[in-house]
Amino acid sequence: MDFWQSVLLIVHVLAALGIIVLVLLQQGKGAEMGAAFGGGASGSLFGATGSANFLSRSTAVLAVVFFLTSLGLAYMATDRPTTGGSVMDHAPVQTAPAPAPAGEVPVPSDVPQPSAPADGQSPVDQVPR
Repeated sequence: MDFWQSVLLIVHVLAALGIIVLVLLQQGKGAEMGAAFGGGASGSLFGATGSANFLSRSTAVLAVVFFLTSLGLAYMATDRPTTGGSVMDHAPVQTAPAPAPAGEVPVPSDVPQPSAPADGQSPVDQVPR
């Protein structure tokens, strides 16, 4: 994993955690009714509606960052070949053994070969019975 992919992954995770926190901080739609009966939201840091606008805009910005980092990570993760051609072009080549001449049976090299008898008899005639 190279440096920029690590940086992009860290920004991606931080954006995801930020979205989770901001969504949990936002009030639901039913919270306005409680504020109408003295919820005390007007004395908050952002005012009565300022916190809702700030949190929703921050969530939208983090959602865009999350989306862009997702696209960037997907682009970096694709494994593109550096050269054209098929997979078979890069496969190792295996050579087949030379075929045996017609009428002969190939014998492995580790099997001892019978020696020809000196008197002209076939090796079958030399087997004791």
